[in-house]
Amino acid sequence: MDMMDRENTLEFLSRHVQTDVLMKHLLTVEASMRGYARRFGEDEDRWGIAGLLHDFDWEICPTPESHPTYGAQILRDASYPEDMIRAVLTHGEHTGIPRESLMEHTLFAVDELSGFVRAVALVRPSKSLDEVTPRSVRRKMKDKAFAKDVNRDDILKGADELGVDLDEHIAFVVESMKPVSVRIGLNESG
Repeated sequence: MDMMDRENTLEFLSRHVQTDVLMKHLLTVEASMRGYARRFGEDEDRWGIAGLLHDFDWEICPTPESHPTYGAQILRDASYPEDMIRAVLTHGEHTGIPRESLMEHTLFAVDELSGFVRAVALVRPSKSLDEVTPRSVRRKMKDKAFAKDVNRDDILKGADELGVDLDEHIAFVVESMKPVSVRIGLNESG
């Protein structure tokens, strides 16, 4: 089976991802990775699949600390390429594996932010990404009770590692997520 095929990856995910909440997160990160791949002239499918896979083991690994290391061998057994596995491994600070490639830095940069942007959209009156701006995201970042599991330091560090202004990064992720807004539980933008 060609694991570089999106449909095969979705089938793989159906065996490991247990909740719609996690699947929506994977789709938001995929959309952001695809956007940045286009921007950087990289392989959109490869980067998108890395985004889809990054948290696939979250619900099945024994402890939060063992994620994503727990899933690395599962990905190897499924014949995913080592550069994708490495990107998955480096998206968490706790693994101690330094990020080296542009794909690794990008996955780290979009992971927390994509989830946070979706959370901000969900509390807007329209439940649409059209109302999500860098200003509204920054304001919510200051509210520690809002989406309290999202690491704000990782959002800041991610933009810094990519060498992009935080407002520009937020706006880019918002735009990248718009094509999947309905699938991730938001109202259609436009």
